[in-house]
Amino acid sequence: MDKVKVLIVDDHPIVRSGLAGEIAKTSDITVVAEASDGDDAIAKVRTFAPDLVLLDIALPGKNGLEVLKQIQAEAPHIKVLMLSAFSEKQYAVRCLKNGAIGYLTKKSAPEELISAIRKVMRGRRYVSASLAELLALEIGTDNNQLPHEILSDREFQVLCLIGQGNTVTQIAQILSLSVSTVNTYRAHVLEKMNMETSAQLIRYVLDNNLADI
Repeated sequence: MDKVKVLIVDDHPIVRSGLAGEIAKTSDITVVAEASDGDDAIAKVRTFAPDLVLLDIALPGKNGLEVLKQIQAEAPHIKVLMLSAFSEKQYAVRCLKNGAIGYLTKKSAPEELISAIRKVMRGRRYVSASLAELLALEIGTDNNQLPHEILSDREFQVLCLIGQGNTVTQIAQILSLSVSTVNTYRAHVLEKMNMETSAQLIRYVLDNNLADI
């Protein structure tokens, strides 16, 4: 049987090295390439055609959610396993809804990573016990959602960028959108989250540890 080909996407060299080292201990999985940002990740997906992408969320340029959606659009047969420093409660459900096959935090033990890769390559999803509980609670409990969880993916991006201190003009440049479009998204975010100012949004982002996305 051919080895599972893995692309590691993380902006920290030490993290990529550690992940590659763990995978190198196996006989059935191999790292075919590494990428340090979102654009590099998409380029490596096209070049190396991996079976599975280990994808961080917080990346320079395109963030992990954007990369995930682009992989789904271009190569839906490639499995994407999110591996992030963010807690499951913050991003896991959103990632899974966008097509990720599983979600691991970077606090996970190395053997859990290998187990997760093997499980998803058998056609199953990988979720921890705590994430399974979150997913169960997600079903039919929209009234219990946190305010940012009701945002669309683009609205969520705009919220996070506002929380990082970016102006509307800067956000427009980052997302390649017009200023008026970003203002529209900002207005939708304020309305959905029942807030009135960007300062309130910034405080919310900081309080909920969303600023690094």
